[in-house]
Amino acid sequence: MDAQSPLQCEIEQLVGLHGRDRTALMPVLQELNRSHSYLCEEAMVLVSKELSVPRSEVYGVATFYSFFSVEPRGRYVIRLCRTISCAIAGKYHPAVASLLGELSIAFGETTPDGLFTLEQTSCIGLCDQGPAMLVNDDVHVNLTEESVRAILKDYRRKATADGRVKSA
Repeated sequence: MDAQSPLQCEIEQLVGLHGRDRTALMPVLQELNRSHSYLCEEAMVLVSKELSVPRSEVYGVATFYSFFSVEPRGRYVIRLCRTISCAIAGKYHPAVASLLGELSIAFGETTPDGLFTLEQTSCIGLCDQGPAMLVNDDVHVNLTEESVRAILKDYRRKATADGRVKSA
């Protein structure tokens, strides 16, 4: 009998937690996306088998929702609102320029050390506290150039403490 991969074991644990039917698809994909920062092909195939859901449906869900990704992303996914109301309100100001400068990447890119991916997203519901951003599930509001630098420094410190920093 073949030994199970760590990914297979993880998916079996998640299926045990969430159930073996179609209703478990979203929570299982959410957990996998959270722990790996994206949904790889192997994970989607294994989920399909474990839940008896067609691969096309798993892939369809994984590509439909903006908080899922089928491409590798950084450990920390930074999401900024791209709606017209934020642009009109002047939300893209020096704090956002500071973020772009500190990361030295454009939207849709990941830093060479694998820590940060920068994405634009639809409204995050924080228009009255903008500029605002999400870093994974953490909300950061009323951003300034200084607060952006401090936030990034804090995430870098966390990654170093966890020993999860890739070399550039």
